[in-house]
Amino acid sequence: MKRIAILGSTGSIGRNTLEVLKNFPGEFSLVGLSAYSDTGTLIQQIERFHPKVVSVVDKEGARTIEKKFGRKIKVLAGTGGLNALAQNEDIDLIVMAISGAAALLPLIRAVEKGKDIALANKEALVMAGEIIMRKARQCRAKILPVDSEQSAIWQCLEANNKNYLRKIYLTASGGPLRDVKMRDFKKIRPADVLKHPCWKMGKKITVDSATLMNKGLEVIEAVHLFSIGADKIEILIHPEVVIHSMVEFVDRSILAQLAYADMRIPIQYAMSYPKRLSNGLPGVDFLKFNNLSFAKPDEKRFPCLRLAYQAAKDAGTAPCALNAADEVAVDAFLNKKIDFVSIPRTIEKVLNRINNITDPGLEDILRADQEARAQAMSLINN
Repeated sequence: MKRIAILGSTGSIGRNTLEVLKNFPGEFSLVGLSAYSDTGTLIQQIERFHPKVVSVVDKEGARTIEKKFGRKIKVLAGTGGLNALAQNEDIDLIVMAISGAAALLPLIRAVEKGKDIALANKEALVMAGEIIMRKARQCRAKILPVDSEQSAIWQCLEANNKNYLRKIYLTASGGPLRDVKMRDFKKIRPADVLKHPCWKMGKKITVDSATLMNKGLEVIEAVHLFSIGADKIEILIHPEVVIHSMVEFVDRSILAQLAYADMRIPIQYAMSYPKRLSNGLPGVDFLKFNNLSFAKPDEKRFPCLRLAYQAAKDAGTAPCALNAADEVAVDAFLNKKIDFVSIPRTIEKVLNRINNITDPGLEDILRADQEARAQAMSLINN
C-alpha cells in the first residue's frame, strides 16, 4: 500500500483526497495530516481516519489537538513541524493541498527526501519552478499534477514523445464573471465573485478564476511541468467543462482528456499512478451535450492573463512577484479594502517596481516574495 500524507487536509482538495482514500482501503494507508488552524475540521478527520502524525502550523491549535488526543498521535507544531512531516520517512506520497506560497518550503523539503508529490498547489511552481523541478530530477522525486487541466495534459502526453509536442491548449470555464459586462466590473462585490458556476473551491482560487489569474498561473505551472515555452500554451474558454485540456503534436493531431467535472478524478489518478482504479463517479454523457463551445479570452476584460504571460516570458523572480502581489490584492478585495478592478492594477504596479533577478536561488525567491508583498500592501494602504 502507498503510505500517504495530506498537507492541507482541511481545504477542498484535502477533503476530496480523504474521500478517495476512504474508497480504496486496500490501496492507501494514511500516515499524516496537516492544517494551518482549522482544528475543528482536523479533529473530525483524525477521529475518522486515525493518522499517526498531524501537523498544525498555528501553535495554539497544535496544543488543542495535543490536549484532545494525548499520546495517541504525534503532534507537530509551527512551520518547522510542517517541514518535519513533509520529510517523514514513513511517507511514500504527499498530496500537496496547501494553498498559496506557504506550500513552497514543505514542497522543497519533501522533494529533497525523494518523496513523490501529488501537486495540487500551482503557486510553488510559479514561484520557484526551476529550482523545484531541478531538485526533483536530482532526488528522483515524481511531481504528479492534480489540477484538472495539468492532469489532462499529463495524461495526453503520457504515452507520447514530448519532442513531438507542438502546442498545449489549457481550457478554462470562464469563471463566475464570464457573462458580466466589463463596465459592471467596478461594482462587483466579493459575494458576486464567490459563486463559481462549475467548481467548489476556496475563496482565493475562486477570485483568481474570476480574474483569470488562475489560468495565468497555470500557464507558468505548465511551463515547468512539461518543459515548454509559454508562447506554445494557448488558453481557451470552454464553459461546458468537459474537455479539461488538449495537446497538439507536430503532425497536427490533437489529443484531449475528457471527464466529469469532479476533482476526485485527477486526485485519484495522481494517487494511484501508474494504476487506474475503478470508482463510482459519473462518466461523460455525450448525449447531454448538443454543443461544446470554445472562445478566446479577452485580455482587456481580464488583464491578469497578460501580466502572467509577461511574467512567464521575463522568468527569474517575476513570476514570484506576480504571485505574491496577487495573493495580497485578492485578500484585500475579499476584505473590501479595494475594488475588483484594482486587483490587476495593483499587480501591474508591483511588477513595474520590482527588480527582476534572472537566475535566482531560493533566498532570492523568498526575498522577492516578501518585497512584492510589501509593495502591494503599500499600494493598497495608500
